[in-house]
Amino acid sequence: MKALLLYPQFPQSFWSYDRCMEIAGLKAVIPPLGIITVAALLPEDWEIRFCDRNVNLETAADWEWCDLVIISAMLVQKPDFLVLIQKAVQLGKKVAVGGPYPTSVPQDALDAGAHYLILDEGEMTVPQFLEALTQGKTQGIFRSIEKPDVTLSPMPRFDLLQRDAYFMMAIQFSRGCPFNCEFCDIISLYGRKPRTKEPNQTIAELQALYDLGWRGSLFIVDDNFIGNQRNVKRFLRELIPWVKQHNYPFTFMTEASVNLAEDDELLHLMSEAGFYAVFLGIETPDQDSLQVTRKLQNTRNPLVEACRKINQAGMLIYAGFILGFDGERSGAGERIQAFVEQTGIPQPMLGILQALPNTALWNRLQKEQRLITDNGMTPVGDQNNLMNFVPTRPMGEIAKEYTEGFWTLYDPANYLRRCLQQCLSISLIPGRKQTMQLPSGKGLRLFAQLVWHQGLRRSEIRKQFWQQLWTILRTKPQVLNMYLGLCAAGEHFWEYRALARERITQQLGYDPLQSVLPEQESMLVNT
Repeated sequence: MKALLLYPQFPQSFWSYDRCMEIAGLKAVIPPLGIITVAALLPEDWEIRFCDRNVNLETAADWEWCDLVIISAMLVQKPDFLVLIQKAVQLGKKVAVGGPYPTSVPQDALDAGAHYLILDEGEMTVPQFLEALTQGKTQGIFRSIEKPDVTLSPMPRFDLLQRDAYFMMAIQFSRGCPFNCEFCDIISLYGRKPRTKEPNQTIAELQALYDLGWRGSLFIVDDNFIGNQRNVKRFLRELIPWVKQHNYPFTFMTEASVNLAEDDELLHLMSEAGFYAVFLGIETPDQDSLQVTRKLQNTRNPLVEACRKINQAGMLIYAGFILGFDGERSGAGERIQAFVEQTGIPQPMLGILQALPNTALWNRLQKEQRLITDNGMTPVGDQNNLMNFVPTRPMGEIAKEYTEGFWTLYDPANYLRRCLQQCLSISLIPGRKQTMQLPSGKGLRLFAQLVWHQGLRRSEIRKQFWQQLWTILRTKPQVLNMYLGLCAAGEHFWEYRALARERITQQLGYDPLQSVLPEQESMLVNT
């Protein structure tokens, strides 16, 4: 069997970092771990070609060569995903699809013409698919309520990646999350009982990347790295001697719940292992909204103090914030802005709440008949969309707070000030290598591009750029790579904030930063 594995393109979004990747001479931030794990589940005698369409497009020769096309996608990749299915069908190829998007909304893939739907977790359903092929079946939907034992998961096919095209590599240690946030689809996809790989299994993956020549930053893509704290500590205790023996070839970032700040031992172990950053789902500083959305782990201790403790452990904070919770009070956007300024979080991901399929939020809103199922909106999953349900306060007010918040937070001077503030807030532990590592050979190019764009071309921040760079070099040169990486990301966000405002304006029919027309507001609320 000749299988062409495709990973669809992402639209320009908060996470795409398009402009940043361009000036660094890269194509994408991280590789798609799911589909290269699927590749490892396929028979050894199959011929495989893989194409991440965010890095390079497949060729006409690839389409002609293959017998089978396998596509994996997330919800935000919907447009390219559906186009690829339709193209494969038109060319007479069999199409198998999987990933979070078709798992949540299988009908879309069926309507586009997919023959095989390999849903849920591949370790359980890829064998079902392969058995169907041996039986000569020409179509099928393969599902599993049972969750796989990830200690038996194969090592991803890192060898298929064009590794020098990515800002960082990726591995996975665990799946699932113990919490019960109403809006989150992780627990519906992967369950509330976190399942972890064995420490030696994960270190073998790191060794494989090391042997392939990767040196630099590495993203542990778990949705909550600390979901199983006992097992993550076991892993970190074995990771620490490995990174030391190999002279810290990687430094790490991951996603974790805010209760990370409650565990001093865990913070120490992560710091010792070389974790330089963590993404936190803070969502909102409003305690009543956190209660409504069942994010109770964020209510146990002051959030500002949690951020301070994580900075003291040597870690940069990325964080997500959401507008539009039920019962949310006016001014939520301003309160988020104030929290971000107080904590110095450089890259707050501010989004408008979306109800994702099969989540507790989706099910509740469906019962309340508040879902907006056919309003011509672009796909759910892009955080600058309007809402796909009727909120409890005016939609135009939420849109205005979002647009105003994003525009202000990513004002170039404000953004650069927070980058400096965060880097100066991070405690440095002597003897530890704990900072962002730029991909090999990209540092000089990135610095030269920053000097041109921010030190010379942008007159509004030229003086600030040089003053802050001098402050870093004089007081904390150890975080220079991290600081430069954050500055480079600014080039993406300054472009993206205009796009986000334009998209909201198109969907509202007016610019929320200019005025709100009462008749348009009434129409939106009554949709």
